[in-house]
Amino acid sequence: MSQDTQNSVASLVERSPSLTGAEIVATLKPPPQFEEATFDSYRPDSRFSSQTVARDTLKAFLQPPKAMPKNGFFSFGKKKVQQPQDKDLIGPIKQPGIYLDGGFGVGKTHLLAAAWHAANGRKYFGSFLEYTSLVGALGFKQAVDALTGANLICIDEFELDDPGDTMMMTRLISQLTASGTKFIATSNTPPNALGEGRFAAQDFLREIQAMSDSFLTIRIDGEDYRQRDLQRDARVSDEISYRFAIADAVAYGDRATDDEFGKLIKHLGTLHPSNFSRLVQGVKLIGLRNVYELKDQTEALRFVAFIDRVYDSQIQIIATGIALNNIFGGGMLEGGYRKKYLRCMSRLNALTNNEF
Repeated sequence: MSQDTQNSVASLVERSPSLTGAEIVATLKPPPQFEEATFDSYRPDSRFSSQTVARDTLKAFLQPPKAMPKNGFFSFGKKKVQQPQDKDLIGPIKQPGIYLDGGFGVGKTHLLAAAWHAANGRKYFGSFLEYTSLVGALGFKQAVDALTGANLICIDEFELDDPGDTMMMTRLISQLTASGTKFIATSNTPPNALGEGRFAAQDFLREIQAMSDSFLTIRIDGEDYRQRDLQRDARVSDEISYRFAIADAVAYGDRATDDEFGKLIKHLGTLHPSNFSRLVQGVKLIGLRNVYELKDQTEALRFVAFIDRVYDSQIQIIATGIALNNIFGGGMLEGGYRKKYLRCMSRLNALTNNEF
């Protein structure tokens, strides 16, 4: 890599973006890869009928309630005309929310984005982290005020890294559903199992049950559509290939970044995860040198949140060192965050192999 090329390559650790509460609200929409997601473009696997059921139930959930026929004096005694029913719809749905439970790669986020696009009126789409960040930036009351009046709020990957965040989110959902807002949420864990293996406080479990009662839970079965064999390693580059890839990206006018893995891990610790999307904005290729195994779970979870934003933006990764899907050490894959790490490994396979 020439000196001129090195000088033109950006570095993620030199970026320190921040978002205000108002800016977070403005960004609450589906990520670029789901800008055109629709129910029609969702391709359910015929081997798993629950995928079709989930799609059709969401369609029914978004349908406005049918008006009852008004019978005046002269219509007394007349037979009511039955409204035609779409046989593909599943309903009516009494709960104010739907909870899509399923493994990674079965299309939950696609369905969530499709529902957002199909909904009328004011609507918001964001990760669990983005909503908790909004509350952190505005305060609880101001966040409720900002979201009140929305017809639909979509929450992707309901997380439980912190019981306080979970209780705050259930309180937010409770107040907004009381004002008529509908919710759709996704997660890898059903509501009545949230927190299992992590927290045991009775008040926490009580909050989880309250949320569960507000949602119709739909299980989506299936295989990871990315068809990643998690025993296969993410692609690793040697130093020469790495340098050529960065140089080629710059030569074609793409924004590339080049960072030491360890320095990036430390830099992520200086940023709130709500800023990770802004951190990679405009980047087409992320270069990570000297990747090593992580032993600290806080760093690992932070990196998972970072990769979620990288995957949302469909940014290719090139790396040297150990394979990125082998970085979760210290028994992390046997702990309470196993599903989260497996999802990240699947995404790292896709991002390093440019198959997303």
